[in-house]
Amino acid sequence: MSKVVDRILRGDGHGWLLPIWVQPGAKRDQVSGIVDGRLKLRIAAPAVDNKANTALTAYVAGQLGLRRNQVALVAGTTGRKKTLRIVAEQEPDWERLAPAGM
Repeated sequence: MSKVVDRILRGDGHGWLLPIWVQPGAKRDQVSGIVDGRLKLRIAAPAVDNKANTALTAYVAGQLGLRRNQVALVAGTTGRKKTLRIVAEQEPDWERLAPAGM
């Protein structure tokens, strides 16, 4: 597991909790680094009508090779600081979420 992702990932007995910092309205969806101990994700969808939250969970699920219902937003619905719960039979390959160059 990436040292970066390892620092920000926490297991809670019901899956894994992943703290995220989201930048909606970006040019494209991408992992772009770490902000305040959270994985920073740029999401192209606007922060309107829950579009960015829906795009965020879909993007993370896709990156980890999971179904959308295996990734859920559990905190931070209206803010940039969010927490996702990832539920899977086996631990996902967290390297797929590591920021480029880290």
